[in-house]
Amino acid sequence: QVQLVESGGGSVQAGGSLRLSCATSKYKYSRVCLGWFRQAPGKEREGVATIDRDGSTTYVDSVKGRFTISQDNAKNTLYLQMIGLIPDDTAMYYCAAKPSAYPDYTCRPTSRFIYWGQGTQVTVSS
Repeated sequence: QVQLVESGGGSVQAGGSLRLSCATSKYKYSRVCLGWFRQAPGKEREGVATIDRDGSTTYVDSVKGRFTISQDNAKNTLYLQMIGLIPDDTAMYYCAAKPSAYPDYTCRPTSRFIYWGQGTQVTVSS
């Protein structure tokens, strides 16, 4: 089982930057896929970015060029560096994890993530 705890959220004006962190427990899966998701009030949860153990990444089109997902395997920490924030980025951000193993070895936003953090709020004002 993987435990995740997000931090780094806050309020920022449009054009500002934030870096979210997700501390993960040491997992025993041979390969784990990690992702960032967000959900705004009244809207469905949206996959923002994913990163696999080998460092391969995916991004939703709306954040490409502005957000960067990364991981520090030595620290068991996942990051989401966000620049050029816009009001539409306002949401609760969650980190999540899933094994990249049989029967589901995929690592993309639509993959079935089974471990979730509690969320950290990001608010972007205009």
